[in-house]
Amino acid sequence: MDRTLIFNGRIITPYRTINNGSILVKGGKIADISEGRLPVSECTTIDAKGLYVSPGFIDIHTHGGGGFDFMDGTVEAYLGAAIEHAKHGTTALVPTTVTSTKESLKETFEIYKKAKASKYKGASLLGLHLEGPYFSMEQRGAQDPRYIKNPEREEYEEILSWSDDIIRWSAAPELDGAMEFGRFLKEKNILPSIGHSNAIYEEVIEAFENGYTHITHLYSGMSGVRRINAYRYAGVIESAFLIDEMTVEIIADGAHLPSSLLKLIYKIKGPDKIALVTDSMRAAGMPEGESILGGIRDGQKVIVEDGVAKLPDRTAFAGSVATADRLVRTMINIAEVPLIDAVRMMTTTPAKIMKIDDRKGSIVVGKDADLVIFDEDINIQTTMVEGEVVYSRQ
Repeated sequence: MDRTLIFNGRIITPYRTINNGSILVKGGKIADISEGRLPVSECTTIDAKGLYVSPGFIDIHTHGGGGFDFMDGTVEAYLGAAIEHAKHGTTALVPTTVTSTKESLKETFEIYKKAKASKYKGASLLGLHLEGPYFSMEQRGAQDPRYIKNPEREEYEEILSWSDDIIRWSAAPELDGAMEFGRFLKEKNILPSIGHSNAIYEEVIEAFENGYTHITHLYSGMSGVRRINAYRYAGVIESAFLIDEMTVEIIADGAHLPSSLLKLIYKIKGPDKIALVTDSMRAAGMPEGESILGGIRDGQKVIVEDGVAKLPDRTAFAGSVATADRLVRTMINIAEVPLIDAVRMMTTTPAKIMKIDDRKGSIVVGKDADLVIFDEDINIQTTMVEGEVVYSRQ
């Protein structure tokens, strides 16, 4: 049966919330939206029981989950993480690499292609995000310093020749060659993103003009205002606020950023310029305890406690274990953001940033039937990807 009717739901559209609404899904697409129950027969039915029906969550920066990391070197890791994140409302995600060898990247590209072609019930794979190796050594965070370098055209052209699945690439724009790199990516329809950067305002402005229109995990691994000799200079953080058209992503897990900063970012940038991201490692969705940050073969030991991964000596965070439902819940409960805006930052805005809003990110007739049903506390009941139920709590 090719048709599914979701009825008795509070449907979150781009324009309003429809109480007691229904959605007809046909051929993996949204075919109709209505107040009340649509008069449709001969179809599969899903009673939303008065719960919210939202666009599926879109996570544009994740390293894994469910015990798997995208650098593990297996198809199983991709599928396992995609299945786990679907349990938390994610219907589409962007697998993200870490700074590593070219050989490791090449292997990752080959495995991604196999995973993309696999049959599984989980979040769809949108394309790859390369995080590094063109980063500031001062702002590298947990990125491996052995592989950090400046962008050189011969190298990144070679890397891009190995895969047509790369859709975003994070880099520090103050590095030699970074402006040319940004222009090159933009010509290839790949999103250049500012990450792990020690840039000052003037460098960020130039970067924006050369294609860097997005900022990777705002506040994490980047410069703020600082004094050079007698003068103060704005950093990446202040630049993100000053450049109105710059989009940002935030790890809204309640640990990486406190309530005050979540409120500040929302107040200045607004829901149309903020994407919520998990930036999750393999321990997302898993019990707390020991885990591994990075690939299973060469990662480092971490401790997961208090809802975040920490270095064994507990001197610093070592990764996020967030899931998308937690991000939405945190923005509502801690940042005091309206539900409709919290959902927008997890759906419509990331879709626009990745230029897939023509088919995903909102409940509109003709778009993919990527849908999630959840209660007042953002507990996920049902996740649907392109018309197929991939997770049901019942």
